[in-house]
Amino acid sequence: MTFQEILAASGFAQGELEGGAMDVHTPVDGSRIASLQTHSESQVHAVIARGREAFDAWRKVPAPRRGELVRLLGAELRAEKENLGRLVTLECGKIYQEGLGEVQEMIDICDFAVGLSRQLYGLTIASERPGHAMRETWHPMGVCGVISAFNFPVAVWSWNTAIALVCGNPVIWKPSEKTPLTALSCKKIFDRAVARFGDAPDDLLQVLVGGREVGDTLVSSPDVAIVSATGSTRMGRAVGAKVAERFGRCILELGGNNAMIVTGSADLEMAVRAIVFSAVGTAGQRCTSLRRLIVHEGVYDALVPRLKEAYSGLPIGNPLEEGVLVGPLIDADARAGMQTALDQAQAAGGTVHGGAAALTDSYPDAAYVAPAIVEMPGQSDIVKHETFAPILYVMKYSELEEAIGIQNAVPQGLSSCIFTTDVREAEEFLSDVGSDCGIANVNIGPSGAEIGGAFGGEKETGGGRESGSDAWKGYMRRQTNTVNYSRELPLAQGIKFDI
Repeated sequence: MTFQEILAASGFAQGELEGGAMDVHTPVDGSRIASLQTHSESQVHAVIARGREAFDAWRKVPAPRRGELVRLLGAELRAEKENLGRLVTLECGKIYQEGLGEVQEMIDICDFAVGLSRQLYGLTIASERPGHAMRETWHPMGVCGVISAFNFPVAVWSWNTAIALVCGNPVIWKPSEKTPLTALSCKKIFDRAVARFGDAPDDLLQVLVGGREVGDTLVSSPDVAIVSATGSTRMGRAVGAKVAERFGRCILELGGNNAMIVTGSADLEMAVRAIVFSAVGTAGQRCTSLRRLIVHEGVYDALVPRLKEAYSGLPIGNPLEEGVLVGPLIDADARAGMQTALDQAQAAGGTVHGGAAALTDSYPDAAYVAPAIVEMPGQSDIVKHETFAPILYVMKYSELEEAIGIQNAVPQGLSSCIFTTDVREAEEFLSDVGSDCGIANVNIGPSGAEIGGAFGGEKETGGGRESGSDAWKGYMRRQTNTVNYSRELPLAQGIKFDI
């Protein structure tokens, strides 16, 4: 399909994509595919006001009924899986199979949220006072602002939106300025679900198009109860400070610098497959991409040559074409950042394999690169820095405690994994003295998280949790209730206060 056919299949009329001040380029070949109108500050405030009105109505709808809207959204996404998957590939550059996988993740979280709409459970709590009952209840919180990044332009939105909606909150979505078309396409899909639902209030989902100033207005508003922001640590510091200043709630999903420990007992064939996908999938532009490989000295010489061989045969090219495994970086700035990191690694004693610009004749305006393996003598400053590109730093270790120390000695704490066939090594890695990350896996790479578990990390990753498990609690307010059904008024802690 041509670029225009992909856009048309996603429901865009040509007039929707022209005449604006914000250009949108596809990383596939660097060409401009749209020019969009952006929201002004006053328009953002109007959007927030409409979101507040939607909240006043939506919170009165029973949660299982709210779940029905999310069920319909999942059905619409199923019907649009191929079209939306291609649009994801066109706009952010990941290969088509990964685009389809991202849409499947959206479908999965809708299924999860539908069930959740009947399971927003509180607790029954024993009271110390006779004739008293205590319980915990959960209530809708308000407008939820979602700020998403280019690398997962639709899945992260769906994690937040499906859960926020069943919890009783409308959503205002500010996508990355690099990937607004996928957001606008999701809005069209959502509107179809609302039409089938029949009696939803207006403006349950609104999309803001623009740059940083639009996001600043959104996160600064006291009428936005929750802000879920995915992106860089720098962005998270700015967003977190603004939301904290007004005592709002923030869910931050920020940087990752994820490691794999390969022990002496590891299944190396399995490890190679996991390493390659985790390190080069999405051209190394996942927050959960594998960036640091910590290999036991006894298997280093067996593993690293196999990795180099696997890397040498990776098909790099147009991500819309079948058989391609490595698409482009998002833009030329990302490629320049990768080259700077490789130069710094080499200056710190690293040996670089790969990493050169690729397909410059075929796609002179795009940013294709060969994934890089960098053998490092130790964990230098550049290794501790997250570079959003397919760079895999490889280091040796001798004792497991040393390897865990290397893994944890970075500012980020998102995802981690160990490859081992020794149950003692696996359990130590998962113990209190093991990985300090929000995600810790055994015999599976650090990327490709399922929606059933809470997603997020510690330290400079921000501490937020989205998606499964009890992450729904981040979108509701907790209330503790005490009911006195006796004819007495005993005070807690046995206090006497006679009047």
